[in-house]
Amino acid sequence: MVLTLNRFAFTLLAGMLPAVLLLTHGTAAGAAAEGETLVFRGEAGPGAGRQVVLVSGDQEYRSEEALPQMAKILAKYHGFNCTVLFAIDPASGTINVDNENNIPGLESLEHADLMIIATRHRNLPDEQMKHVVDYVASGRPIIGLRTSTHAFLIPENRKYANFGNGYTTGDWDGGFGRRVLGERWVDHHGKHGKQSTRGIFAPGQADNPILRGIHDGEIWGPTDVYAVRLPLPAECTTLVLGQVLEGMKADDKPVDGPVNHPMMPVAWSRIRTAENGKPARSFTTTMGSSKDLENEALRRLLVNAVYWGLGMEDKIPAKAVVDIVGTYETLPFSFGGSRKGVKPVDLAH
Repeated sequence: MVLTLNRFAFTLLAGMLPAVLLLTHGTAAGAAAEGETLVFRGEAGPGAGRQVVLVSGDQEYRSEEALPQMAKILAKYHGFNCTVLFAIDPASGTINVDNENNIPGLESLEHADLMIIATRHRNLPDEQMKHVVDYVASGRPIIGLRTSTHAFLIPENRKYANFGNGYTTGDWDGGFGRRVLGERWVDHHGKHGKQSTRGIFAPGQADNPILRGIHDGEIWGPTDVYAVRLPLPAECTTLVLGQVLEGMKADDKPVDGPVNHPMMPVAWSRIRTAENGKPARSFTTTMGSSKDLENEALRRLLVNAVYWGLGMEDKIPAKAVVDIVGTYETLPFSFGGSRKGVKPVDLAH
């Protein structure tokens, strides 16, 4: 779809939504066509001039809903310029979360200061994947949400097979998840769709700047706890532990038994050595579905993590503003449960 705005329409749109613009790229291989990505222009704030690229593309947890809202929050309240990318059906230009082979616009990573990724089992063409690979090698910061621990699933005969979740060779054993974030997909720890997650501060982390403005136990989400292998790599700092609850409400009781002894990490930071020898910051949470983001404390955790990732921890507010921008009507997480026929422009409002 080609979207054109005359001067009057543009002025009207700017007055209604001062943070949003549509991004137009060229049509080279792997690049986005007009209307396939969203850009939210930052307003006043500490993030002015910084570029954040948010990469969606999972089949279950509605990252296509969550990441536009996070972009709006980062732009409106904190000043970051945000570009949101989607899994796109090239024939219709609509978002198709089941298309594992196409996320146009990844060339935006060339000029990004930080990447937020929430993909699952993507098998992207080499010309798209190269932008991710180059970004990771650069040592620039990364925030991984939920299924980012198994962000890619690339066959062994492909050029970037080492990024795949199933890769088992050498330093890249565990693929992008373990090599970059600190852990790959292991298993569900709580009962999926039946036991929700309460975030409990890890011992000694209450004063960590990433947890600023958040109360212990305030983080909650309906997604279950993921299992991780303990201990996490030495460069990781566990920030939040996932308390498995008996049901799907924030005030449900914790499950009594070994599932909570010990509790699994559900949020951690990491400073690793990138391929170019530079220190590389990452933050990972195995929470992060669109329904999880209805929780104010989780949104604040992610905003704080953006500041930390960029080395701006001294600018993290005492209680970062993370109010929902516009409407945020999310669908329950499920395979096959995404909205059909939606184009990125439909998510701008």
